[in-house]
Order: sequence, then C-alpha cells, then structure tokens
Amino acid sequence: MSVNLPTFYSQQFTSNVGLLLQQKESKLSGRVTSSNYVGKQAQVVDQLGAVAMQPVTSRFAPMGRVDAATDSRWIFPADFDLPQLIDTFDKLKMLADPNSAYVQNAVAAANRKKDDIIISAFFGTAKTGETGATSTTFGTTVTTSGSRNVAVAFGAAAATGLTVAKLREAKRYLMSKQVDVESDPLTCAITSVQHDNLLGEIQVISSDFNGGDRPVLKDGLVTRFLGIDFVHCERLTTDTDDASGTSRQVPLFAKSGMHLGMWNDITTDITQRKDLQGLPWQAYLYMSLGATRVEEDKVVRIWCRE
Repeated sequence: MSVNLPTFYSQQFTSNVGLLLQQKESKLSGRVTSSNYVGKQAQVVDQLGAVAMQPVTSRFAPMGRVDAATDSRWIFPADFDLPQLIDTFDKLKMLADPNSAYVQNAVAAANRKKDDIIISAFFGTAKTGETGATSTTFGTTVTTSGSRNVAVAFGAAAATGLTVAKLREAKRYLMSKQVDVESDPLTCAITSVQHDNLLGEIQVISSDFNGGDRPVLKDGLVTRFLGIDFVHCERLTTDTDDASGTSRQVPLFAKSGMHLGMWNDITTDITQRKDLQGLPWQAYLYMSLGATRVEEDKVVRIWCRE
C-alpha cells in the first residue's frame, strides 16, 4: 500500500446554512389587536367615556343634557428595512444556495422588531386627541394597591421578582377597572428569570392548587395561571423602579388594550444587482408599522427585580 494514498482521500463540506440562536417568531403580535392602514397616521379608535343615569326630580321639568367624555387614540408608522448582499463569487463557492437562509434570517429580525415596537408601546407615550397631537403617558405612580404599576416589593418586605401576589394584584386592578377578563384574553410577557421565579411559587407548581383539565405546567413550562396566558420573550426592557433600583418591566395586558398597525407587513425581494461588480445578489426586506396602547387601564406594569 502506498504511503501517498491519503492524498486521494475525499473531503466533504457541509451544504447546510444554519441560523445561530435567536428569536425567530414574533411572540406578541398575535396577542394584540391589529389592522392595516395607509397614510401618514391612523386613528385606531374613537373613545367614549361612561355616562350615568340622572334622577328625575320633578314632573315636566326642563330636559337637561349629559355629555360623554370623548377622545381618540392614534398610531404613527415607522419604516424599517434590511438589505443584505451576497457576492456572486462567494455564492459560486458554496454548495448551498444562501438566499433562503439570508431571507429567513431577515424575517426573524423583522419579527423581533415587531415585538420591540409593541414592547415600547406598553408603557410609552401614546398619541391622543383630535389629531393625535396630545401625549398621554402611562404614569409611574406606585401605591400599595390601586395602581396600574405593581410595586417591586408588593406583598413582600423587600424587592422581589415575579410572584403570585403581584400577579393577583395586577389582575385585580384590571378587574377593578371593568376589564372583561372572561372575554378579553389576558397575557403576561415574561423572560426566563420571571419564569424561574414562578417555578419557585408553590401555588404554581403544586398539583394541590392546579387540579383539573388545564394544568399550569406543560413540559416544565408555565403556560397559563390565574386565567393569564404567559409568553416567553427575552426582549422586555428594564427601567428604574419605585424603589430606585433597576427592574424588569413585565406587562400584563388585555388583548384589546394594545394595538399593532401595519402599513406594510414583512415584504421580501431577492434581485441581482447589475450596478455592482460581480453582479451580487441582494436579499432585501422592508416593513412599515406602529403600535400603541389603546387604553391605559387595560395594561399593568409589574416591577420585577432580577
């Protein structure tokens, strides 16, 4: 046998293009209301305040008038794109066509941007008024109870992560504001840290508290508890909490309380650039969208220390 035989050994290279770890799907867009729009801005809803019946105190008295409070909620689009160039020379050297993987990668980025837009609208400034020129803030006041912000130390002597006590208070607040929790689905977005917090709560993991046909844990994941659906999303932001520390802003919201407006949903285009050397391929993706909080009292912020 020739010692030079290994020279003829063949080499096989992978023909797979794999995407690195990342969030590929939007976690929140299906949990809020949504519509399609055109123009520079759009009116999401005309809001009409509650009115009360008036007592009749005498016979044949002049008829008075009751004026309901009115307001409007507006949404403004933001434009995003993602151009990626694939050199023809590089493409010729690859066994796999990278176009599809590049497009998948871009779509994943677009889906994450959708979530970022919704997350920023949870507690951001909403545009209201006749033309959307009025700024309405979420509000940061925190009290022991009765606030749309659940304190970081609620139900405890010091700052804590996500607890059953905080979830109960958040849901109690929504119910106190007449949110119809039976017909308006409630969702709580949590990171892995808050999920782990819940796994440490006996009310969540014990079968004594969670009998019946709908178990809280599914394959070790907390999916639903107290009538609230839980969605895992690592993109939730942090801010300074009511105890002057840094905490995660965990939203608990009714579906009708948040709105995603699409001016142009995710659109992809793959074309060859004849104007560049090597005639590279361009994988191009663009979209135009915006989000807003429809009503302040349909969203609760739970401060969670990590």
